[in-house]
Amino acid sequence: MTPQKILCPPHAVALVVCTLVFSCERQVPTPIDDISSRALRIHDRVLTLDTHVDIPFEFASDSVDPGIRGPYRVDLPKMDEGGLDALFWIVYVRQTEARDEEANTAAKKAAMIKFDAIHRAVESMYPDRVELAYTVDDVERIHAAGKHVAAIGIENGFVIGRDLSLVDRYHELGARYITLAHGGHNDICDSATPRSWDEGDAEHGGVSPFGAQVIAAMNRVGIMVDVSHISKQSMLDAVRLSRAPVIASHSGARALADHPRNLDDEQLLALSEQGGVLQTVAFSGYVKVDLAEKKAAIRALREAFEISAERKLEALSDEERADYDQRLATIDTAWPAANVSDLVDHIDYAVHLIGIDHVGISSDFDGGGGIEGWFDASETPNVTTELVRRGYDEEQIRKLWGGNLLRVWRETERVAAQLQRLAE
Repeated sequence: MTPQKILCPPHAVALVVCTLVFSCERQVPTPIDDISSRALRIHDRVLTLDTHVDIPFEFASDSVDPGIRGPYRVDLPKMDEGGLDALFWIVYVRQTEARDEEANTAAKKAAMIKFDAIHRAVESMYPDRVELAYTVDDVERIHAAGKHVAAIGIENGFVIGRDLSLVDRYHELGARYITLAHGGHNDICDSATPRSWDEGDAEHGGVSPFGAQVIAAMNRVGIMVDVSHISKQSMLDAVRLSRAPVIASHSGARALADHPRNLDDEQLLALSEQGGVLQTVAFSGYVKVDLAEKKAAIRALREAFEISAERKLEALSDEERADYDQRLATIDTAWPAANVSDLVDHIDYAVHLIGIDHVGISSDFDGGGGIEGWFDASETPNVTTELVRRGYDEEQIRKLWGGNLLRVWRETERVAAQLQRLAE
């Protein structure tokens, strides 16, 4: 179902000062103050769930304390300020060229550091403010108790290596979705963005035989299959192989931003037909593809500060970082970055193509996400305000802000229970 549209009466503009939703021909104008106040009321009532928030390896320590308002885009104070109720903290481990036993062991060790950090945050540091959800019922219970809800997603199935038993272990630790691959192919499937060491765009021609076993194991234990970051053929294979609906935890519509990380119409239709959900992402480069001139300017800026895969922005001194940010702001002024309106264009597109029941929202904060108007968790209400401005009602916004994702999660739980009964 798409947002309801009502023809605008010819005399409406003469009666009120209004903000048009979609267009005057399609929607009754609504006063700006009314939109803002109504949006805030809706935002307060619905459960708001962001499906992708990255964390550093130092998370839940004195240097990266989630309970203190700090430099990262998400922490508990910013969640309070922005009315962000729930999130998936992400166990991300970078793909490496080596995929031997030593590399797989290192990837598992790195994943465990982040699992331990998340558990430390919710169990030792702030148990009165945030709690880990293992089930959809947990999400609803924790939210009703007035605490923030944390869930765990794994980004990059590389952390499984070739050991299927790790699917069970990660589920025990709380993982409720796994992104099958990231940047670069792995043993599970092909990536949408191969790395320099990869021999061509495809290694397996989609999901590998081992990857099919991984998906079956995820279905059995109740872990959602995440198709963000993987190649088109891998994505279509995952939809075909999974007994439960799949999610794209942080992707956009390729029709609006032609980036391999986004899903084209064929993929979106396949996802919806299987009952899945696209979590539209507030990552500027996936919302709005930069012009070549802007890319060149940013590349030159990064080279000037010697920023690379090996040397991150965090390595800059405070003075250098201030200079870098000032120069980047100048580039953004010349070529404006994506904003909340652009993000909701992706939501609109997906809703019109595949229906309101198959679309959600994610940020990719602290993993590159953040756009004008939704730069960090404190600005989350701006997304709801734009949805209201576009004509979405409260029930539709409830679905977009988490209801659809929770439906898929619950269906994944049902499929797992069924498969476990059949195996007895």
